[in-house]
Order: sequence, then structure tokens, then C-alpha cells
Amino acid sequence: MSDPNTKPNDTAATAEAQATAEAAAVSDERVAKLEAEVSSLKDQLLRAMAETENTRRRAQREREDTAKFAVSSFAKELLAVSDNLRRALEAVPAEARETDDVMKNLAVGVEATERQLAAAFERAGIRKLEPMGEPFDPNFHQVMFEIENPGKPAGTIVQVLQAGYTIHGRLLREAMVGVAKRGADEPVHVDTKA
Repeated sequence: MSDPNTKPNDTAATAEAQATAEAAAVSDERVAKLEAEVSSLKDQLLRAMAETENTRRRAQREREDTAKFAVSSFAKELLAVSDNLRRALEAVPAEARETDDVMKNLAVGVEATERQLAAAFERAGIRKLEPMGEPFDPNFHQVMFEIENPGKPAGTIVQVLQAGYTIHGRLLREAMVGVAKRGADEPVHVDTKA
């Protein structure tokens, strides 16, 4: 019935060794499975942390932009006030300033008000565009008319009707300008810098 050469201790030792090997295989398999799960969860955690950081940075940038440009519509309305102060000064003839003390004092007061408004614009990041003599740029200028001007290259701004302004580098109001017209004998120049 049983093998006379087999000892009962050998059978028990073999069974125990097999059980230990099976347990070790199951344990190794379980460890590998857990390590894979830990790796996956670590990757998910890192991605979630990166997404949170990106969202935080985006929100910070949006807050900064909102703070910078929140006054844009109010500033745009004040540009008309600045224009009117300039028009008022230009309407006073030079000889009236020299002969009439009331006109002189009025002009001095309007100039002081204009300087104060310009300083407030500067503090708010609003900058006046001075495009006279510059090449036309459709991002900052609006052409109202063309003038024959043989002394200037075509597309050069030769007259500014209304000043333009930027707020923190972003266009607030484009300048309305007149540009030099290309003469019939001038070659067509294509700007290839863009």
C-alpha cells in the first residue's frame, strides 16, 4: 500500500516545502500586484497635484489680469475728458493768452488739470501712443485718410487726428491717423517682418 522506502517525515517535509513554495509564490504575486497599485496611485496623485498647481497658477494670472484691466471701461470714458482738455487748450489763441489775464489763467488751470489727469493715467498703466512719423500698424492705428506726401514713405503716419492709448500694453483705444499715400512712381513695398 505504501512505499516501504518512503519515510513519513520525508512526505511531511515535501508537503510543507510545497506549501511554503506556493505561499511564497502567492505572496510574491500579491506583492507585485500591490506594488503596481501603489505605482498607479502615486502617478494619479502626482497628476492631481500638477493639475491643482496649474489651476492655482491660472487663477492667480486671472486675478492679476482682472486687477489690471478692471478699470478699462472707466479709463476709456476718461480718454474723452483728456481729449476735450487738449481741444480746450488748442482753442485758446496764443495772442489771447498774452493779452488777456483771464484767458491766461484759464489756460494755465486747464494745463494743470491735463497734467494731473496724465499723471493719473500713468499710475494706472495707461500710456498715450505717439505715432507721428511711425509706420502704420493696424494693431494700434486706424487710418482715416491718405495724403500725398512725397517726403515720406508710403504708409508713414503724417497726421494724428485722435491719440491712441494702451493699458498695461493692451490696446485701450486705437489712434486715428492720416498716412502718406504711395506715389504713382514709387515701388510697392511688402512688409515681410510679420
